[in-house]
Parts: sequence; C-alpha cells; structure tokens
Amino acid sequence: MRDVFQQELSEVQERLVDIANHVVVSIEAAVRAFGDSNVQLAEQVIATDPIIDDKAASLDELAIDIIARQSPVARDLRIVVSALRISASLERMGDLARHIALLARYRFPMQVVPESLQPTFAEMGASDIEIAKMLRDLLESQDLTLADRLETADSHVDKLHRDVFAHVLGTTWEGAAHTTVDATLASRYHERFADHAVGIAKKVKYLATGDWTGDDDARAEMAPEPVRAQPAPE
Repeated sequence: MRDVFQQELSEVQERLVDIANHVVVSIEAAVRAFGDSNVQLAEQVIATDPIIDDKAASLDELAIDIIARQSPVARDLRIVVSALRISASLERMGDLARHIALLARYRFPMQVVPESLQPTFAEMGASDIEIAKMLRDLLESQDLTLADRLETADSHVDKLHRDVFAHVLGTTWEGAAHTTVDATLASRYHERFADHAVGIAKKVKYLATGDWTGDDDARAEMAPEPVRAQPAPE
C-alpha cells in the first residue's frame, strides 16, 4: 500500500508540472497577443483556458481521493493539501493569462496601451514568462534556488506595476478613460500572475525545509475578474 501511495504522490507532482507547462504556453501566447495586437493568438489563449481548468479539477479529484483512501498524516498530508492549493493557484494563473488575451481581443486591431507604455508592458510580459518557466522547473525539480529567483523576479514585476500606475496618474498622461482602465487592469493582471507564482514557490519551499515564511495568498487569490472593455469611440 505504501508503494501505491508513493506512486500516487508522484502522479500528483507530474500533474502539477503538466498544468504549469500549460500555463507557460498560455502566458507566452497572451503576452504576444497583447504586444502585437494578434487576435488569433488571443482567441487561442481564450479557447484553451478550459484545458487548464479541467486539468486542475481532475488533480483536485485525485488529491481528495488520496486523502479519502490513504488517510495521509503529517508531511504526506501537507503534500496532498498543498497540491490542492497549488493547483488552484495555477488555474488562476491561467485565468489571468486569459484576461490579458481578452484585453487584446477587445481592442483589436488597436494596441491595448499607448506607445509610451508599450516598453514597460513588454518587459512585464517577459518577466511573467520567465516566472512561469521557473515555476514549472521548480515544481519538477524541487530546486529551491528557483524559489529565491522567483521572488526576485516578482519584485521586478511589482516595480513595473508601480511604474504603470505612476505613469497613468502623472500630469503628462493624456490617455482616454478606457485606455487608463485597460492599462491599470493589464498591469494588475501581470502583477497578480507573478504573485501566485511566488505563493506556490513558498509552499514548495515550506514542504522541503519546514520553514514557513508566510505568503500573500490572501491578496493573490482575489485577482480581479475580467472587465469587458468598451470599444473606443469612432
């Protein structure tokens, strides 16, 4: 029975890595769709998001079944419960990639943000892609140096997020109301994407070391739902 249990725990890890890989693909496409105003890529992200949802739901069912059948305790129980929370965060990261793609689709054929903000969003998008890849590798390898690198990358995204807000609140900003909303929403989606990755990294680190430093789940789990942007005036 113990061998079966260990095989099931391995399957849980493999499924988490699989979901994380889908998140990488989704954020890469969403960032490209946002930056290039590519409606085909945006539609692809939107259409494939249910795959991430289904995989997360299937993993949750497996984890609950393991708890019911195996009655794990101590560290084994923490592993399974953490998997439930991690899958929820990965699913949310997929949703946030979808939100970014939705903004690109709503504004097509126009760019979502003005030229003055495009370099900032390109950098933010590149950082989120890097974060998603590091997170996938962390879940696969359990290499805790990746957890530390994730926190550093998240701090950079936080700075870029603050830069966007400073720009749209500055005296030189001349964007229309819908442009201001689009920019602040897009920036928030990028920032929350990175927050979720850091929350997962801290859980992995805790399971490996027993050292809990706390995370930002309370705020990360409440990322905003997509807002339907209104088309720009003719």
